[in-house]
Order: sequence, then C-alpha cells, then structure tokens
Amino acid sequence: MTATFAPAETRRRVPVVAESGLERPRTVDRYLLAVLRLAFAWEFLWAFSDKLFGWGFATPSERSWLNGGSPTRGFLENSAAGPFESFYRSIAGDPWANWLFMLGLLGIGVALLLGVMMRVAVVSAVVLLVMMWSVALPPANNPFLDEHLIQALALILLVRLGAGDTLGLGRWWAATSVVRRFPFLR
Repeated sequence: MTATFAPAETRRRVPVVAESGLERPRTVDRYLLAVLRLAFAWEFLWAFSDKLFGWGFATPSERSWLNGGSPTRGFLENSAAGPFESFYRSIAGDPWANWLFMLGLLGIGVALLLGVMMRVAVVSAVVLLVMMWSVALPPANNPFLDEHLIQALALILLVRLGAGDTLGLGRWWAATSVVRRFPFLR
C-alpha cells in the first residue's frame, strides 16, 4: 500500500477539541481571548488597587481603605435601589463585606492575570458581577441588561475556551498534581 500526501494547501484541518468539548480556537483567536482575559485581570486589579490606595480615580486618597475608608460603603449606600436595596444598604461598610469584596477583586484579578484557577475565578467574578448588577434594579439604561451581565457572559466564554492557556500558566497549572486530583481548580 502506497501512502499519498496531499499538498499542505489542500489538506483539511482537523479541529482540536478542548476539554470543554468545544473546538479549540485558532491561534489568532487564542491571542485575542488572552488579551481579553488580561484586560479583565487589569479591571479587577485596578479596582482593588484604587480602593486600597485611593489613586484619585474612583476613590479619592482620603477615602482609600488604607486611610480608613470603606471599599463598599459609597457604592452600596449611594447606588442601592430596587428589591435588594435594604439588604445592600445594611451591609454597606461592614468589615466582613469590605474584606470579602477586596479579597475577591484581588483573587479574581491575580487568577485571570496568571491564567490559573480560571474556573474558580470566573465563578467568583460572575457572583460578584451579578451582585453588582442587582444593587440597582432595574438598570438605569436598560430594563434588564447592563455591562455587569455582559462581562459575566464574556468571562464564562473565556473559561470555556481555555483562555488561560495562551499568555498564561493555564497548561502548566492543569498538569499539576493538585489540579489532576481536584479538576475544579483548573
């Protein structure tokens, strides 16, 4: 039996199927997804940093967490409206809420930056974003949808398409014994 080889331009590409069951994106798409992941990492890490140090963008220096300010008080007291208003106003500025919020921003940002623990980071980010969405219902510019829900959907897509593997440590992380033993940490 003689083997025949077709020229490269006529060979059909066989799609690579990722662990999620979805076809693995092409190289350019993987890099675009990685850039989107890094942009989200920057967004979460910037929010953490601005609230911690008070760089003067969303948080003035005198209201930074390090200067005794509360990372949750201003947003929850000034923005809460709708069916969950009393709940959000009741936790505004509570130390446990401040710590959970700040640790969430930092943990999500670092995980997205490194491309590790993407599942845990994205689930945490989705919970945080949905909570931020629910602070003021209905949203100001749409009866239902706002940027928080769109960001949550984009983050879910990133984890489904393995965005931590490109320009990140996702593949290395997935091969560790901890992740092989506890796959939800992928």
